Amino acid sequence: MNYYNSKIIKGKDFSVVRTEVEAALKEEGFGILTEIDFQATMKKKLDKDYLPHVILGACNPTYADKVVSIEPHISTLLPCNVTIREMESGDIEVSAMDPAAAMKVVENDEIVQHAEEVNEMLKNVLKAI
Repeated sequence: MNYYNSKIIKGKDFSVVRTEVEAALKEEGFGILTEIDFQATMKKKLDKDYLPHVILGACNPTYADKVVSIEPHISTLLPCNVTIREMESGDIEVSAMDPAAAMKVVENDEIVQHAEEVNEMLKNVLKAI
């Protein structure tokens, strides 16, 4: 099983793709809880150069509430990460974790069912951009 889904975007600027990703996430009921500028962090901490690359911690509050109500420690696996990174070719790759793959370690079918629903929503985000 793959642990993520992704899409390659050609011919668009990184900032345009990011705006589209954020709008598509909002449309699916997600908010952005965290943001990591991977490029800036690696430059600052390791003096290593990367192309633009951000990690967005996306959360759908309804589903977060459902799974935390079932298993409080599940919050260690939240939020859902969505990455946007520029590739050497100039194309932009948008990837979203597969929450169903991550939640299988909990061994609770009810949680996995919710995670599969969230995975479909994240796939919808990729389709929308």
